[in-house]
Amino acid sequence: MKRSAWSPRAVTVLRRGAAVAAAALLAVLPATAVPATAAGTAPTRDEIYRELGVADQPVDYVVLVDTSGSMAAKGRYSTVRSTLRTFLGGLSSADHVALITFDDRPEERYIGSAGDAAKIVSRLPKAPNPSGGTDIGAALNQALRELERSDAADIASVVLLTDGKHDPPRGSDYPKSSGASWDKLRKRAEALGERTELAGYALPLGSGATGANLLGKVVEDTLVLRPDSIQDLSAYLERAGDSTRARSAAQLLATDRGKGVAMSWTDTGVRDLTDGSATASVTFRSATRYVPLTVSGVRVSADGVPLDVTGVPGRLTLKPGESRKYTVRLDGGPRAGGLPYRRTEDGEAALRVSGEVSASWQRALAPDVDLRTPDAVDVTGGPLAVRAEVGSAYFLPAVFSALAAALVLGWLWWRSVNRPPLQGVLTAVPVFGVEIPDRIALSGRRVGFRPRGGGQGTVHGRRRRTADGPRVDLLIRYTPDGASGRPDQVTCGPGSKAVLGGLSFTHLPPEPATGPGADAVVPGSGRP
Repeated sequence: MKRSAWSPRAVTVLRRGAAVAAAALLAVLPATAVPATAAGTAPTRDEIYRELGVADQPVDYVVLVDTSGSMAAKGRYSTVRSTLRTFLGGLSSADHVALITFDDRPEERYIGSAGDAAKIVSRLPKAPNPSGGTDIGAALNQALRELERSDAADIASVVLLTDGKHDPPRGSDYPKSSGASWDKLRKRAEALGERTELAGYALPLGSGATGANLLGKVVEDTLVLRPDSIQDLSAYLERAGDSTRARSAAQLLATDRGKGVAMSWTDTGVRDLTDGSATASVTFRSATRYVPLTVSGVRVSADGVPLDVTGVPGRLTLKPGESRKYTVRLDGGPRAGGLPYRRTEDGEAALRVSGEVSASWQRALAPDVDLRTPDAVDVTGGPLAVRAEVGSAYFLPAVFSALAAALVLGWLWWRSVNRPPLQGVLTAVPVFGVEIPDRIALSGRRVGFRPRGGGQGTVHGRRRRTADGPRVDLLIRYTPDGASGRPDQVTCGPGSKAVLGGLSFTHLPPEPATGPGADAVVPGSGRP
């Protein structure tokens, strides 16, 4: 099959909801023959049309029938009468039909509902005008006038059937096949196209029927069909009707173009995951008005707080506008991280869903309607708030206990070094004097004293490591009467002397043990 009179605007037909350019392809691939899919048998185009109620959507048809003398040849006119009856019989009573014949001038034969095909065809003359010319320009003018009425439908088709070329009578407004009068026709058709889906179908009924191409000069979205013989007219008219129904469907489905499936948390109230699991609900929602959508390979997870989400079927089909809610199980939750002490962790789980969205209608309607259904499921709404008690309740007590034990051990070590037990006697006597020395008995870990000469002081030990082994030195602090500020201090080795604050201090180690096996003590050494 060959096409002609394509216009640049034809590629925008889908955007406007009309796709007449694919009518020839439909002749090779019948609309009702759709292969089965993996999920079953896809709906046929006719089934989709019934679902959409396309037959109930009014369409304007203007049928222009050439009644010039040449139409009597080869039984063309009688074939047109019979095939038009079949074509009109496939229309709905809601459709509007204008049947116009033309030769030297156009004449309206029927204007009204398409409900009675026999009545409409009966208005055709019994035979063509033997002496009539072919004024296609005047016929197209009459067609546009009919479609310019205020109550015209949103979808309109002009069907032109002619067997010759433009051959107007003298005095016609369209003496040639081009010119200012044709430009006016085109502008009127463009104005119509702003408010209606207008398409043309031209059927040349003979090898020299070049006049059919003139429809494309006026109605930009025109398909010129070329039947091999007049007997093919019925099939071509049927395809023209199917294309018009496709445009009706495209107009209805324009609202569904680019619409898909969205998923969201149904309730974003806080979920407690202390036990490692909880339940929530998710909702799948179809954004279409007419087209059912299927989501396959569904897998749901969460970002933010790591969660395993289960309970959603791997495949689901949503009716137009349907919302479907599923209760899901959440496993996982906030993690302790860092120090595992017992605390409450809050977080947010953002939905992630993988799966392929498809429309079972798409294949049956292609290429006339491209739904452009998004392949992926869209995620909407906010994240889900989750909370969990994490960490061990014993962690902090264990830490505090260990810290306390460390402090005690540290303190004991410090005391063993800086406050070792004192032994022996410390004498104190003025440096310049012959007084009887004060004797300070050393016991415990710290001893305070008050010499007879006045003042006060303290003595405590400090353990040291030396080359000769460990020993305990005495750290003596003393403040004479009348002195201010911090007390002076001096270190006195075991069995040694030290001077501080005018006093001479002498350490007298304890008497060595006596008896069998006792070791001798070196006086003043402080060690065995």
